[in-house]
Amino acid sequence: MRALLKDNFIEALIGLLVLVVAVGFVVFAYQRTAAGGGANGYKLAARFANVTGVSTGTDVRVSGMKVGTVTGQRLDAKSFQAVLDLSIDPAVKLPIDSSAAITSEGILGGSYISLTPGGDPKLLKAGDEIDDTQGATDLMSLIGGYINRTGSSESAAPTAPAPATGATPAAK
Repeated sequence: MRALLKDNFIEALIGLLVLVVAVGFVVFAYQRTAAGGGANGYKLAARFANVTGVSTGTDVRVSGMKVGTVTGQRLDAKSFQAVLDLSIDPAVKLPIDSSAAITSEGILGGSYISLTPGGDPKLLKAGDEIDDTQGATDLMSLIGGYINRTGSSESAAPTAPAPATGATPAAK
């Protein structure tokens, strides 16, 4: 075995380097995805009418900075609203009157939960629910409505101008 390693030292060194890089990639991926996140944060809930584009692992941001992730989602059987479970970094203390909105990163970008801190001195605790929420906007409906001009007052059929109310000379 020793003679084999001595003869193929370069190949063994490259193999070891490949293993180290693979382990580093797995650790990096674990930390950057939902698999590694949310274990040490405090849990909040938020109800939305529409959660299109949001799934487990979606970012939760304050002022564009990631402060947590979506750790679960379920449908409330009574209200038929989507309930998202959020895990928030313990260093981020949010006022009780904070709001949550599902925001798009752009036309082709993904969605994320944007939290806007309120001004109340009371803070949200683990297990609390964010009351002020705004669901996802259906971009395809907006684009389709703009293209087809559906729902706007401009799309109505043109009306004939009103007749002038002044006296007109009689035709002879």
